Amino acid sequence: MIRVGVLVNASRVAGYPQAEELVRTTLQQLRDRGAEVRMNEEGAAAFGRPDLSAADAALVDGTDLLIVLGGDGSILSAARLAAGRVPILGVNMGGFGFLAEVTLAGLPEAADAAVTGGGHIDERTMLEAEVTNNTGVRLRRLALNDIVVTKTGVARVVTLATWVNDEHLSTYPADGVIVSTPTGSTAYSLSAGGPIVHPHVDVIVVTPICPHTLTARPVVVSGTAAVTVQPIAGVEDVRLTVDGQESFPLETEERVVVRRAAPRTRLVRLKPPSFYSILRTKLAWGGR
Repeated sequence: MIRVGVLVNASRVAGYPQAEELVRTTLQQLRDRGAEVRMNEEGAAAFGRPDLSAADAALVDGTDLLIVLGGDGSILSAARLAAGRVPILGVNMGGFGFLAEVTLAGLPEAADAAVTGGGHIDERTMLEAEVTNNTGVRLRRLALNDIVVTKTGVARVVTLATWVNDEHLSTYPADGVIVSTPTGSTAYSLSAGGPIVHPHVDVIVVTPICPHTLTARPVVVSGTAAVTVQPIAGVEDVRLTVDGQESFPLETEERVVVRRAAPRTRLVRLKPPSFYSILRTKLAWGGR
């Protein structure tokens, strides 16, 4: 039996009057294919299907496909939840839709194709961040887009010593440092002046945020490298942010070590993706 999880960002549903009918059609098609469907609690409530309600973790345990209805942020959350264990079909109900495969109108056809073996899997690099101190690893998190170390509260710079493997790269006086995957190169790193990287290139991007120096520039390092970022002792209110969604305070003398993660996000693609076409249409690349 095919098991399908449906993760819905319910805050997006109100903006799509056709959502209820399209989701109902999709659920019927999946049932006709013999699939067992589970839906996150807020999605089940939004569509009046309490019989399908399940905790988020249950949507990926033993599941063959995870359908995500929402924006890129919803897909980022799903990628961390799935941790490479289940392929993700993204349905765009947001803005840019860099990661989504289909529009909401195409949901029934796309879901049917995905469960019958159509399309292929587009694997994306993830990062693993470890917060370490004198006693070992205190915190470990996965990210699809980026890991950010930044100052909170009052607008002021923070001094961040940064290493690539065991070699000192720079000590940045800046608002923070972004360590991103190629997928994340079109997100926060791009806004901070970082390079655009094709998602299948095996690299990690290190981008200082508003560095208080004329010589600091983004650096592209090997995908096998370990990037370490450590606030200089005495700095307070420094935080680690994961994919712009999870935030954790850093204690004095702690450091963040970022590496390529073992899990890889698996995105379902029903047609060959064109990264450059996405740049042109989503970012108006080359437009005037």
